[in-house]
This record gives sequence, structure tokens and C-alpha cells, in this order.
Amino acid sequence: MINFAPPRIDEKTIEAVAETLRSGWITTGPKTKLLEKKISEYCGIQQTLCLNSATAGLELALRWFGVGPGDEVIVPAYTYAATANVVIHCGATPVLADVNNSDFCISLSAIEKAITSRTKVIMPVDFGGLPCDYDAINALVEKVKNKFIATKPNQEKLGRILVLSDAAHSMGATYKGKTAGILTDISVFSFHAVKNLTTAEGGAMLFNLPSQFDNATIYKELSILSLHGQTKDAMAKMQKGNWKYDIVEAGYKCNMTDLAATIGLIELERYKDDTLLKRKSIIEGYDAFFSKCKWAEMPVSKDINRESSYHLFALRIKNITEQQRDTIIQKIFDRDVAVNVHFIPIPMMSFYKNLGYKMSDYPVTYDNFSREISLPVYYDLTEEQVGIVCKAVQDSVEEVI
Repeated sequence: MINFAPPRIDEKTIEAVAETLRSGWITTGPKTKLLEKKISEYCGIQQTLCLNSATAGLELALRWFGVGPGDEVIVPAYTYAATANVVIHCGATPVLADVNNSDFCISLSAIEKAITSRTKVIMPVDFGGLPCDYDAINALVEKVKNKFIATKPNQEKLGRILVLSDAAHSMGATYKGKTAGILTDISVFSFHAVKNLTTAEGGAMLFNLPSQFDNATIYKELSILSLHGQTKDAMAKMQKGNWKYDIVEAGYKCNMTDLAATIGLIELERYKDDTLLKRKSIIEGYDAFFSKCKWAEMPVSKDINRESSYHLFALRIKNITEQQRDTIIQKIFDRDVAVNVHFIPIPMMSFYKNLGYKMSDYPVTYDNFSREISLPVYYDLTEEQVGIVCKAVQDSVEEVI
């Protein structure tokens, strides 16, 4: 069986984790702080906060900005549920926007139509690791500043809608020569087990707020918020006589551990010149094969302004129904190749349907979803296996259409 996206775990990773275990320091400590520093260096940014998930990072950002009941946050209809769930957690309303047919990213015109006086945040999603058009989105929030009504101190200070990038897929991607993570106000990466760079579970917030904010101060504030509102972390408390701490707010528990950070440090060390190149070569292999198939609609991995992180190969099959797509997937599995679908759109989920969201309101999202099949992309996938995947997909499609 060719799996879909197993993590890269080799002896180098195992030995590094064993070393951390032997050190006796396994919770948030020196490895986590080092990973934050290395990610900041990689992305060209001053402040990075590592957490136990990207979801935690998105929610902390919303709460820091004072998002709550009565507020609206614009998110794409085509994303994993976490993007909308964090809005619900804050008591606010997710306002769904349709996406582009061309690249699966949120539609700028749909964003503009969705903006109201209650809009506090826009949360674009870098689908498959391809950055959204951030220059256009950043320009839009400046254009509509007159609609923005601040209700909390950080909102007053920013004076406009916050752009919070759900960059879960896009570590290592670029947009107009800039690295993902510095493309807008706050960006959040995921280091979940299936991501390009994994810490088993984990995520990171990268702060790029404008000059009226001190990003280092915000890093400290959110470090405290991520650890129950506790003024000292374990490293600080371990210093001689430094045991006393305070709780300054009812915070959360979403810090990264040194065990997780150890995996991330190994992954980051070989990310740019090894992992990304291997993933790119796999996707180029798929591109070369499927571009010859008349029924294949190819995903965008690179254009004049953007290069993805090569997280997904989201193949679409032309002129098929959702039911035909599902049949094709089953036939691919029957050939011992695992594939996936990214994603089941938010309006199709029971929780959101019960809130009144309707799939019919997002026709491009549904069209993309109904014809999409994600193919395996992972470091240990061999050239021979890529060929097997291609043949399995081709044979399965041509049996159905």
C-alpha cells in the first residue's frame, strides 16, 4: 500500500528525541526557544511563538485582538474546520467567502462583498501551500478602514481589519520574493504530523504587526496567555530562588514541548535544501504525467508571483460529479494507493449546516471540492511509487468517465 502522507522519521530524528529525553527537559524549554529563533531566522521575522497547534495560534490571535460576540471573521468556505471553529470558540460569527477556481484561495471580490461594520478579522488560507494574494488583501483592509468600528484596545490601535493568515500549509512558500510568515499582520503555521515540517503536533505564530505595535511585547503577552496566564515558564522558575509566579489572566494551555521542538529542529535543519526540493520533484512528476491527460485540471504550484511549499497535489477531474469522484477514489484505493480530499467544505459539515450555512451559496467551492483528489506527497515517496500512483489514478479515472 502506498500511504498518503506518513511523516519523515529517521534515525537522526530518533536520536535527537532520545537525547532530549535523556536531558530530563521535555516540556517547554531550551529546544522550544531555539526552534522559535530558527523559524524567525528562516522567515526573516523578529518574533515567533511556538505552540501545540496551529489552531491554538489562530485562536490566541483572535482573542488578543478582542474578537468576541457580535463580531464577524471572514474565512474561506473551502478550508479545514479549524479555521472556522476558532471563530466559534470566541463567540464570534464566521462569515464564509467563496474561493477562486484557479488556485483554491479565497476570492478577493468575495471578501470585499462580505465586509461589514462588524468585520474584525480576515483569515485567508494558503491552500496546499500556495500563498493568497496578500498585497491585494492588505490593500483592501486599508481601502475599507472607514467601515471598521473598533471595540477593543488592540482594534483601536490597529485602526483597521486584522489580516490573520492561516498559513498552516505554507511553511517555505514565497510570494513576490518574500517568505510565508511575513506576508501580513500575523501568520500561523501548522506542524501537524502530515505537514511538510512536523513536530508531531504543533504550530507557530509569527508576528509582523505594523510599527504602532511592539511585536516583542506581544510575543511575551501571548506566551503568558498560552500558559494559563502564568508570568513565568518552567525555565524561569527553575532558576535559583525564582519559584514565585503570578497568574495575571485566566489563560490557556497550549505551549509547545521540547520533545516536539526537537523533531522540528531536525526538520527545519534540512527543510529548504532537502525536504522542499524532494516535494517539488514529486509534484513535478505528477505535473509531467497528468498534463498529458485531457481530463485532468492541474493545480497551481508556481506562477509569476508565488511558489508554493508543495504541500498538496490537488488534482481535479474535468466534467465529473461528486459521486463519480468518490467512485474514482475507491478504485484508486482498490489499487493499493491512498489518496485524500482537501477539504470537505465548511458548509457541508453538520455543525455549520445546523447554523444555517448552505453549500449552494459557494458554487466555486463546491465545484472544486466535488472534482478534487489529493495525491500522495511525502519525503520517502520514490520515483517508482510516483509512477504507480499516476497509473492507478489514470486507470481509475478512465474506468469511470
